[in-house]
Amino acid sequence: MAYVPPQSAPGTAPLPRVDDVVPAAALPLGEVELKGVYLGPDGFGLPDVRVDGESAHVVMSRPTRLAFRVPANASTGLIEVRTPSGAANAAAVRVARQLADELHPVTSPAVSRSGMVYATISGSRGKQTPVSVMRVSPDGRSTPFVTGILNATGLAFNPDGDLFVSSRAEGNVYRVDAAGDYSVYAEGMGVATGAAFDAEGNLFVGDRSGTIFKINTQRQIFVHATLEPSVSAYHLAVNAAGTLFVTAPSLSSNEAIWAIEPNGDIREWYRGLGRPQGMAVSREGHIYLAACLRGRHGLVRVTAKGEATLVLSGSGLVGVAFSPLGTAILATNDAVYDVDLGVEGLKLY
Repeated sequence: MAYVPPQSAPGTAPLPRVDDVVPAAALPLGEVELKGVYLGPDGFGLPDVRVDGESAHVVMSRPTRLAFRVPANASTGLIEVRTPSGAANAAAVRVARQLADELHPVTSPAVSRSGMVYATISGSRGKQTPVSVMRVSPDGRSTPFVTGILNATGLAFNPDGDLFVSSRAEGNVYRVDAAGDYSVYAEGMGVATGAAFDAEGNLFVGDRSGTIFKINTQRQIFVHATLEPSVSAYHLAVNAAGTLFVTAPSLSSNEAIWAIEPNGDIREWYRGLGRPQGMAVSREGHIYLAACLRGRHGLVRVTAKGEATLVLSGSGLVGVAFSPLGTAILATNDAVYDVDLGVEGLKLY
């Protein structure tokens, strides 16, 4: 049955109508824009906006556009827009749920095959933190998992399900067993930041001073490619074809995602992002990453055709991973969240 909009009372202005929600997901306090009609202010003031029953702060109101910040305590639910004429049609927004805080991720989290989330408490350079890596269950219970790794940075699982952690202070990569005990896997990685495995078990590590290392399953180390140095880190992800994607944040607002083929050839895959950081690859081969797109911060999707879209709004994002439980795991600079974006992550092994 076709949708029939509610009617305003005789003698009053038309009811507001919401046609689109952009983006349709957000972190708490993320900014969401509604597109429609009769959304502007009137003599009585701004429209009243609520998300999941929580009052939202309206930051912009025009006849065809309305922007608001998602309330800090809101959950996934309906957006309500009310004016003196009445209420708009219902529209939905997905709000990320905080799993754990008091963390310090500096790139994407890692997720095990059982859905356990691993995130760092990285700390400032050269400063040891009481816990290096925290383990967070899907229901939000967090426990210390690894202690003693200085400035734990990049996280990645290999095909056997072992966790690997890079230390940007020491230039080492560590293998961590199921009990949280670790041993040195590779040394001499410079300022070791991002880490990612391909389907064959090769480990790629980004030295932010300009080198992408490849460590094969025999632990032989090769220089896979060289890029311009980054002021903060390299962030890595691998697709089904074995192409390595790299971001290297700088101070520019027009930065690139680089693609490095298995033979080491480098090409610019997409340009037009501000401070692109941690990435993950979907089953369809799209890249999802923490970045700023056309002035808006959050989670950006870039397709193979070079089409970029903000799919989740929010500040402070540093990375993303897809859980086998069907959600996206988001890392900010102090917490991890999950949200159902209806996206399945790529399974390399």
